[in-house]
Amino acid sequence: MTRQDAAEGAGRATAARARKLHGGHFAFMRALVQGLDLRASWDRYLRAEGESGDARAVRSTIAWLRDEFAAAARREQRPGVARLVQLDTSRLFEASALPSLEAFAAQRGLEGFSEQEQLQAYAMAFGPQQRRLKRRARLVEKQLQALHWLEGLVAQPPQAGDAVAAWLNPLLACKLEAADLFTLQQLVERINGLGQGWFTAIRGIGETKAQRIVEWLRAHEASTGLRLGAHVGRRRSQLPAQALQAVVAPATAIRPLEKIVMPAELDGRQGLYRRPQAQCLLSATNDYEALWAWLNAKQALTAEQQRAMAARRRSRGEGAPLSKALSHTQRAYRKEAERFLLWALLVRGKPLSSMTQEDCVAYREFLADPQPRSRWCGPRGRERWSPAWRPFEGPLSLRAVAQAITILRNLYAFLVHQNYLVGNPWMGVSVPRHAEPRVNAGRSLSLAQWAFVREQLAQQPDNGSTRRLRAALLLLYATGLRLSEAVAARAGDLQWLEFPPGAEDGDDAESLAGWVLRVVGKGQRLREVPVPIPVAQELLDYLASRGLVPDPAHPDTGQAFLLGLASDAVERAPRLMRAAFDPAAGIAPNTLYDQLKTYFGHCARVLEAQGDTRGAQRLAAASTHWLRHSHASHSIASGTPIEVAQQNLGHASLATTTVYVTTEQRRRMKAMNRFWKG
Repeated sequence: MTRQDAAEGAGRATAARARKLHGGHFAFMRALVQGLDLRASWDRYLRAEGESGDARAVRSTIAWLRDEFAAAARREQRPGVARLVQLDTSRLFEASALPSLEAFAAQRGLEGFSEQEQLQAYAMAFGPQQRRLKRRARLVEKQLQALHWLEGLVAQPPQAGDAVAAWLNPLLACKLEAADLFTLQQLVERINGLGQGWFTAIRGIGETKAQRIVEWLRAHEASTGLRLGAHVGRRRSQLPAQALQAVVAPATAIRPLEKIVMPAELDGRQGLYRRPQAQCLLSATNDYEALWAWLNAKQALTAEQQRAMAARRRSRGEGAPLSKALSHTQRAYRKEAERFLLWALLVRGKPLSSMTQEDCVAYREFLADPQPRSRWCGPRGRERWSPAWRPFEGPLSLRAVAQAITILRNLYAFLVHQNYLVGNPWMGVSVPRHAEPRVNAGRSLSLAQWAFVREQLAQQPDNGSTRRLRAALLLLYATGLRLSEAVAARAGDLQWLEFPPGAEDGDDAESLAGWVLRVVGKGQRLREVPVPIPVAQELLDYLASRGLVPDPAHPDTGQAFLLGLASDAVERAPRLMRAAFDPAAGIAPNTLYDQLKTYFGHCARVLEAQGDTRGAQRLAAASTHWLRHSHASHSIASGTPIEVAQQNLGHASLATTTVYVTTEQRRRMKAMNRFWKG
């Protein structure tokens, strides 16, 4: 036996010793004693223990129950009852069913005899067996009485704070505990927080076991007081938005912004620093309404972007969104506003319009370590409808704290400019300084690493996913687009331009024609980014592979997204693709991000096998944004004027682009290497 096997065995034994007995255990044993169908009784009362067809599990559970019953009787000084409940009466007096008196008389030719004579003959034939059956019936009756007595003595209803090991099969309990689920309440919170697929990240818990656990929890909702939402038993795509909204009720507690209930005394109507309502340029009468007015004033999604987002949700089989669709900027600002609002309400006990400079300094310190962690922090990716949602993942970095202060300063500046408040308490709060530049040019690939990434593409299987990967890699590297810009680009945004040569161009007329991509970037600013002809041709070939006309000006192609669904997705993953393939549909940013991360991970493993550990580590860390940094660094190093790079990248400030100018750093490093070689 290995050490791991021994540890697991010890864990199962510990879980078994800690188990409690509920009414279902006694109901099953009563059914067993009375000779009712074993499988039907098991499925009715003890399905959480395993499948009724698993004879080994059934036998071990019955033996455990008899031992537990006997132990309880011995604790009450009832050794006779202890022996009684351990008897298997079905085996002790095995006997076939006896015929009726009428059937016996007909079989023996005794129809003409009196009933007394028939009874005498019957007793002579089956007397011993009759006595055994009567004795068995008396034992069954005594066992039933004993079970009834024991149930009143030891049976308990499950409670929310009970350990999972107290009620569930030891094997199940050990797997749940390995996932940090120790109590029934934690288990229900996990299930409600993730919905139908709550078990996928728990090793050893599949769909069947998960379903048995859910059934058991639902059967004991009355005693635990723990309710599983209707969303648990249905796929996300089949759920209306209202079903998810109902999972967590609005309250003055840790809630997303749209579910925060503002107490009258904290809603800001009587805020210390409010201006008179008659002087305010907002129709908002309280802090909550004023906060939303600020959010709505930020750049929102266009109608076209909202339609594209809805189309992507439909293609992924998702239901309607839970709230109004917000732009990336609005989501970032909402996150910081709801964090500060929750802290003001729950920690400071003050409305936003009464916050002082001292309050703001205290919040800055809170961001560095949100405590208590269990109340404020949770895993990334928990959706806003989920009970597991929390405003923080953990302590914020210096850069994140600086961003939070900047956004909150913007919120209060807006309220001051709209004559809602008399002043901005954040103006007196210093922003933490950090050593790292805002743009980390070091998060880029070397020319050799980029060449290796391209070489590996040729070895990938030829399918729709690989064709999209190739097109995306070349597009992101050649243009420096942001991830959001790349997935939002449509074929019609790709245009061919020609310029008449000037006197200074001579015969080099070819350089005056090429492709450009119209891009809507941050702040809805429009720019045109040149696309190298080979890369544009790769994009056109990719459009053709999806069944589209490879001409951006064609009416059937112009509105198609440059990067779309894998053309063979329906054949390769029919269960995931619930809708018919739409060659013009786009993809979500996360889809492309995950695909590129997976590919970079593959390249890292290959490079590691070749002995380049340092290069493998960089590729393993690479993401979509690394391609943007790589484009900037490589193009500037090759001689691209910095102002041209600024325009292509969409930087508002030339200072941001100069981060990629590494000429001086290379010169200094080269000089020091020469000095050391001496």
